[in-house]
Amino acid sequence: MSNTPVLSFTDRGIYCAAGDFYIDPWRPVERALITHGHADHARSGHRHYLATEQALPVMKHRLGDITCQSIRYGEVQQIGAAEVSFHPAGHVPGSAQIKVSVAGEIWVASGDYKIEDDGLSEPFEPQRCHHFITESTFGLPVFRWRPQPDIAQDINAWWQGCAAAGKTAFLGAYALGKAQRLLRMLDPSIGPILTHGAVEATNDILRAQGIDLPHTTQLTKDTDPKSNRGALVVAPPSALGSTWAKRFGPSESAFASGWMQLRGVRRRRSGDRGFVISDHADWDGLLSAIKSTGAENIYVTHGYTDIFARYLSENGWHAQVVPTDFGGESDESEAES
Repeated sequence: MSNTPVLSFTDRGIYCAAGDFYIDPWRPVERALITHGHADHARSGHRHYLATEQALPVMKHRLGDITCQSIRYGEVQQIGAAEVSFHPAGHVPGSAQIKVSVAGEIWVASGDYKIEDDGLSEPFEPQRCHHFITESTFGLPVFRWRPQPDIAQDINAWWQGCAAAGKTAFLGAYALGKAQRLLRMLDPSIGPILTHGAVEATNDILRAQGIDLPHTTQLTKDTDPKSNRGALVVAPPSALGSTWAKRFGPSESAFASGWMQLRGVRRRRSGDRGFVISDHADWDGLLSAIKSTGAENIYVTHGYTDIFARYLSENGWHAQVVPTDFGGESDESEAES
């Protein structure tokens, strides 16, 4: 193996000198390889973008007129002296781990990922490598997710209770990925499903790609609450409690996020309910993914970096924390709730 690392960590992003490209850079660069369309990974200002054909439609919607190229999952592309391929990360539709190979040395940048098959995103596919770059958003043992069907049952029971009490149910979720995952978990027989404009815009893009979603109606200033009794509204967390939401009269609000595992976060959110569901791997998922790569060298990015890297080091891996500008799943914003 070469003494020069295949990937290095710079003030612009994760850089591959052999191919002269960056992965999910946070400052403008000439060539950017993008793992997925969330705003902390797909940023504006790059000259050329490369992403999966499933991720690009949302990226174009968000970033506007960009110069871009698509790549299929598993397709190997030669960029300079580097071989590059994209593989499902299970995070949101179109999300990818990026595998980079130079002279037999293999690195994988995971971006954001989860190993549970949510029925919406392309399921996570572990990649054997020598070096693995992992997130650690939920890198504490307290974060362990319940099965998705159990959460679906809880959400529908809450919605049913709201409808029976004459209340509108407001469910806060990030517009890309989480919202559509929740929509597919809902029981439409309970009542109408209404969506905030940001959610519905993403719905339209994903439906155009062949993703099956239940019928939804976008909220507008003309939406009549009286004709939508018993409705559930899916909206970004920042929109809950706003003026337009108050038009619906009696209501309950809930947030869907991995951070709902923590009581303090639930209290700060001031919602009536919190449903613990995340598009990021939990503690067991992180460890399972890392073990499945066979990598000895682990680079820990955004999240509980110090604690998680220390645990890995104490259990046989060569682990270190690397600085990035990725946001993970924020409980205070829409950065990936």
